[in-house]
Amino acid sequence: MKIKYIVYTLLIVGIGAFIAYRITENKSENNDSKDKDGKSKPMNVSGIVVEPQSFDNNLSLSGSIEANEQVEIRSEVSGIVENIYFQEGSNVSKGQVLFKVNDLELRAQLRQVSTREGLASENERRAKLLLQKEAISQEEYDVARAEFKSAQAQSQLIKAQIAKTSVRAPFSGKIGLRSISPGTYITPAILVAKLVNIGKLKITFSIPEKYVSQIKPNSNLTFTVAGSTEKYNAKVYAIEPEVAVATRTLQVRAIAENKDGKLLPGTFANVELPLDIIKDAIVVPTEAIIPVQKGKKVFISNNGKAKEVMVETTTRTDASILVLSGLKVGDTVLTSGVMTLKEDTPVKITITNKK
Repeated sequence: MKIKYIVYTLLIVGIGAFIAYRITENKSENNDSKDKDGKSKPMNVSGIVVEPQSFDNNLSLSGSIEANEQVEIRSEVSGIVENIYFQEGSNVSKGQVLFKVNDLELRAQLRQVSTREGLASENERRAKLLLQKEAISQEEYDVARAEFKSAQAQSQLIKAQIAKTSVRAPFSGKIGLRSISPGTYITPAILVAKLVNIGKLKITFSIPEKYVSQIKPNSNLTFTVAGSTEKYNAKVYAIEPEVAVATRTLQVRAIAENKDGKLLPGTFANVELPLDIIKDAIVVPTEAIIPVQKGKKVFISNNGKAKEVMVETTTRTDASILVLSGLKVGDTVLTSGVMTLKEDTPVKITITNKK
């Protein structure tokens, strides 16, 4: 029992000693943070003096790369594939025959209809002569003429179907992997291959509505793709006529040359869109900006004390951010220790070069 009381006594003494130590340390810290007059010592921070400067307003956006032209190659008629005239992954020219569907049955029908058309043509000719001699009525001639026109239309219809059995490339480009072989029974539902033109590429992206007035056709931009640091040039050629209500953005499309074929459709593009160059802009380092529930704020120096100021910002670069409102030229913006600052905290500022 004596050992138990000794252990309890030691624990109580230990806890009491720890509490006394913390109280002493806190008093010491409080004394260190105050000067001789008992006032809080200023906090050492860095800051910049706001000065007007020229700002190249570049907008960083994400876009997608699309082929200039692309189409799914299908047959308009059903039948047995007779021949295939392209190599997978090769370049084809506009109008080149890609594959041929057997047309023996259609050609037999054409011969049959052509015979009927010839007979109807002769009957129409004879009826016309008889009409001129008033040997038949106008109604009888009209019947003969209608039969000729009907046979003529049937002949043209079959010729059009025969033409569809030779599937041609609608434009020049590169054709992809095929899904048929000679002898395949093909229908319009079967995808044969994809044809894309990648000599030029489209870059599609969206910009926030507040920048709508700054984007115009023929504006130049640059973009990069994943896995490469090379910059490519493009030119805006089309802009949607309305802002999307759901996203409050405007869709824009640019065109880029791709003669060497380095870029592929379907990849993402990191777009750098130059906007207006702003003169007398107010720019602060990004580390000075503090996100809060109602927006963003910074701390400035006001008579040796920190003061909160709500700001409205826009374009951000790697190191700085453009401030639209809340600051004026000559303000000293605090750039270090801002997360621990509070309103009216005394500060001692070291002015740094914001560049």
